[in-house]
Amino acid sequence: MTTTETAETPEPGEQLPEPGLLPIEDVRAQGDLRPPTLPVDRAVFWIAAAVILAVILWGAVLPEAFESASTSALNWVIANFGWLFIIAGNIFLVLAVYIASSRYGNIRLGAADEEPEFGTLPWISMMFAAGMGIGLMFYGVAEPLSHYFDAPPPLQLDPTSPYYQDELQQGALLYSFFHWGLHPWAIYAVAGLALAYSTFRKRRGNNLSDAFAPLTADRNWGHGAGRAIDLLAIFATVFGTAASLGLGALQVAVGLNITLGVPETRWLELIVIAALTLAFVVSAFSGVHRGVKWLSTTNVLLALFLVMFVFLVGPSLWILDAWPATTGAYLSSLVDISNITGAFGGADWMATWTIFYWAWWLSWAPFVGTFIARISRGRSIRQFVVGVLLVPSTASTLWFTILGGTAIRFQSTGAADYSAEVAQGPEYALFALLQSLPLYSLLAGISMLLVAIYFVTGADSASLVLGSLSSHGSLHPKKPLVVFWGMVIGAVAAVLLLSGGLQGLKNATIIVALPFVFVMLALCVALMKELVTDPGANPLRQQLRHKGFREAIRRLVGEEVSAHAENGNNRWYRGKRKFGMGSGRRSNHEE
Repeated sequence: MTTTETAETPEPGEQLPEPGLLPIEDVRAQGDLRPPTLPVDRAVFWIAAAVILAVILWGAVLPEAFESASTSALNWVIANFGWLFIIAGNIFLVLAVYIASSRYGNIRLGAADEEPEFGTLPWISMMFAAGMGIGLMFYGVAEPLSHYFDAPPPLQLDPTSPYYQDELQQGALLYSFFHWGLHPWAIYAVAGLALAYSTFRKRRGNNLSDAFAPLTADRNWGHGAGRAIDLLAIFATVFGTAASLGLGALQVAVGLNITLGVPETRWLELIVIAALTLAFVVSAFSGVHRGVKWLSTTNVLLALFLVMFVFLVGPSLWILDAWPATTGAYLSSLVDISNITGAFGGADWMATWTIFYWAWWLSWAPFVGTFIARISRGRSIRQFVVGVLLVPSTASTLWFTILGGTAIRFQSTGAADYSAEVAQGPEYALFALLQSLPLYSLLAGISMLLVAIYFVTGADSASLVLGSLSSHGSLHPKKPLVVFWGMVIGAVAAVLLLSGGLQGLKNATIIVALPFVFVMLALCVALMKELVTDPGANPLRQQLRHKGFREAIRRLVGEEVSAHAENGNNRWYRGKRKFGMGSGRRSNHEE
């Protein structure tokens, strides 16, 4: 009888037998993961669609009222819960490091001998494109320059110091490292790990709510609180992704204005969103393996070309000095800067930068976490966390050092002046830097192409996740559903731009992130509750339990143990005969 004949189709939310340390063939023989395509969860879909479409209608018909309400909600969130974002970010980072460095890192996200579904380079490319893409293009030059022109209050620099300029340049890069380094990727790592563990290790659904199963014994979890969690995840994903795509539309519109002279208007931004959303639809119908994988790999190559070109024609030696120095300063001051809340000054700056970023990363957690989980089957937890935490963080610090550091160096030495562009808006900063370099037209074209592809991959990945969340955690949601969510994201991005521009995008991000902080903290508890009982965390103990001491030792130290043990038995038997303790031959029991 074939595997497909013996496998039973689980109901949504039903847990299948745990793979433990079984080989992949045995897991599949039991009935592998739930069917890749599941029906739409009508309750989740219609509630989410109705609420989001109502917000779109409100913002389109009454943009002033929408902006006023979102600003008031934002001020309330920051005034009352800014501290929570800071503490939660630290919890996620500490937990990720602990899990990776502990015995839990041995656990495989799948069956015992399952191989990774994607190669390392495509895995990193898709992960990086989904998690940072547009943001790095938008803020890669703008944030370091902003900190250079307006020093972060926590730095407490003395303008009369002879080292002021050096400290200011390093401080501008240091805070860029902080906002785009370990903390955001720790948030993604925790969310992605919990989902990958639940989906591929415990063989539940791919919904965020399925990862909360350890916290409840209620079999109807998926019909109550579980659906509420999935709804919160959908809201956070839609608005968080829309904010990022809105940033991308702003930057492409500015690029078209600077390079081609196209008038920069809201209509241009809306046309850009519509065109890129159409491109996403084409990508979505090609599937994750062909569409997102190909676009992500292409983007990594284009980004490498851009950053290497800037490095070679920019202040290369200064960059080589600045990166290790700033990285060391970032790591050595990580505890201090991670716990600044604005209680003793700089509260407005914290709200504009750190709290906004932490809320942004949290709003992206269900999307990026689900997507990273989706592409990480077969990896060990240690591989997963180290890959998610260190590789993109290192790439981000290099990106900021090369692009942002070059702009800072040109500004500080008088080679260029970017103050007007930074004051005009962060979307102008990248093109201002490129105008200071050779081959400006080529670099500007590559930059706009990068932003456009990041827009498409971001919408593609987010829509795939939204389709999964609204169809019982299906690994391969139906394509019309994926396309619907992509169009909704584009519409929300357009409405946020119309109602409040860049600030409107930021407001929506922070507001939707607040309830998700509590979801993420509960997710940490659920994850740890399962990891402590997973047999894969201690393979030797599992082998002792199921195969006996002798087999466990043989697996650890090799077959020579067998030979020595056999010799020992023979000597014991000969001694037994010598002293008259046995008959002339072995008994059946002794044999």
